[in-house]
Amino acid sequence: MLSQKARYALRAMVELARAEEQVTAGELALRADAPRKFLEAILLGLARHKLVTSRRGKFGGYLLARPAEEISFAEIIRLVDGPLALAPCVSRTAFRRCEDCSDLATCALREALLRARDATAAVLEGYSLADAVTGQGAELIG
Repeated sequence: MLSQKARYALRAMVELARAEEQVTAGELALRADAPRKFLEAILLGLARHKLVTSRRGKFGGYLLARPAEEISFAEIIRLVDGPLALAPCVSRTAFRRCEDCSDLATCALREALLRARDATAAVLEGYSLADAVTGQGAELIG
């Protein structure tokens, strides 16, 4: 399930994609309907991973670090929430065997979880901030 933190991050990033110029943390919190202090912590993490750039001071604010077309929902969610997979044994980025699994090859759940991971990743990797702003690709998530 998508965390509230990831929802705020996605909303803030979509708002930054909509913006023609830098946006202050306060304005971004209003636009994203997020608590300012919490959003500032999220933005700090996004800046560390080079998804946003920030400028300090009176005329400071936030901007996307890359074009909106190059930032997918999957990238943001992975940074905030971790792997998209429902179980660690099907994760591409954080694979590990499930604690209660005796054999990966005969696991009755694994095939369905692999398919769910692949479908989720295909949609979220194929949906960019630019798509969210323009409404393009809505049929993918509809």
